Amino acid sequence: MTKDQFDIKVKTLIKEHEEFLARKNEPSGQYNGIYTRYKNPVLTAEHAPVYWRFDLNYSTNSNLLERIGVNAAFNSGAIEYDGKILLCVRTEGLDRKSFFAMAESTNGIDNFRFWDYPVALPETEVPDTNVYDMRLVKHEDGWFYGLFCTERKDQFAPASDTSSAIAQCGITRTKDFKNWERLPDLKTKSLQQRNVVLHPEFVNGKYAFYTRPQDGFIEAGTGGGIGWGYSERIEKAVIEREYIVDDRIYHTIKEVKNGLGPAPIKTDKGWLQLAHGVRNTAAGLRYVLYMFLTDLQNPSKVIAAPGGHFIAPQDFERVGDVSNVVFSNGWVAKENGDVFIYYASSDTRMHVATSTVDKLLDYVINTPKDGLRSALSVKQREELIRKNLEIYKNFL
Repeated sequence: MTKDQFDIKVKTLIKEHEEFLARKNEPSGQYNGIYTRYKNPVLTAEHAPVYWRFDLNYSTNSNLLERIGVNAAFNSGAIEYDGKILLCVRTEGLDRKSFFAMAESTNGIDNFRFWDYPVALPETEVPDTNVYDMRLVKHEDGWFYGLFCTERKDQFAPASDTSSAIAQCGITRTKDFKNWERLPDLKTKSLQQRNVVLHPEFVNGKYAFYTRPQDGFIEAGTGGGIGWGYSERIEKAVIEREYIVDDRIYHTIKEVKNGLGPAPIKTDKGWLQLAHGVRNTAAGLRYVLYMFLTDLQNPSKVIAAPGGHFIAPQDFERVGDVSNVVFSNGWVAKENGDVFIYYASSDTRMHVATSTVDKLLDYVINTPKDGLRSALSVKQREELIRKNLEIYKNFL
């Protein structure tokens, strides 16, 4: 490729990428009254800047090859900051290593753009092999915190086992999302920790955490369920005892595993909680999202829990690196009551669904809970049909 051809190709790459980033996102047209889905993902691997992937110097890359590819952009923390929506994106390279990168949008629905550089996350004395799934929360102590999963190889696994890992909760904090202070990892008595979330307010004068204790890296074992615990301080956070807030239940959407998504949204009727539930199927694990409400004064007390899933993968969302999965660790509640729910599909891409606090409270409080038996599920549906049938006929 000549230098002139190289320059033309670079200009074409940049132009096509800018057109892609500027693409407008439209509602999907599906209606359930609870939330609005959108046609396009808000972030994908293709959103990664050209200068992240290609060496644009002719003297060192005259064939204009992609040098460092991006495989996926998913599982993003979310927060409103300085008039924009920020996503802290789990970005995965072709080498399978995840890292965090900030992306911003003015409207939160489209035109997301990555910041120039990924997050330079400080390491601890024992370096992380992999980091991912950061939950962002603005705490009443004045800091923005990021809680994430830090993964390291299991040093006690046999030499032949090159996949066993230890997952723990890493903690970092910032004032501007550019300069990050790394704190020591959270310490609990559980063998492994995933999906840890910091409650945005002090509870009884302490830092409060939602946890997910588990025995193994993948299997919950004797652990599992969404836990709750306190720490006197955040700089060296230690939870002495975990209480299960929301347990796994047989033959439900959360029979295998469950974990909290983002930090809860405070409302006048309680704390809105978004979580993921996992069940086993003949095709493998299926991840969905579900919601519940906890008490305003006691955030560890569940006061409403609608049955079934809130969001499940649909259409192309079902396909990706880990298929049949939706996962959320970020949402934003705006002052006007609008809620932007950011969820990933199949460990590959990011989506948004929009709703309001009022609609979500209506959904959580007034949707029947899981009857746990087929016969009770039929009774619930019969009651709805009986209530609606005459009204329905009037519209024919």
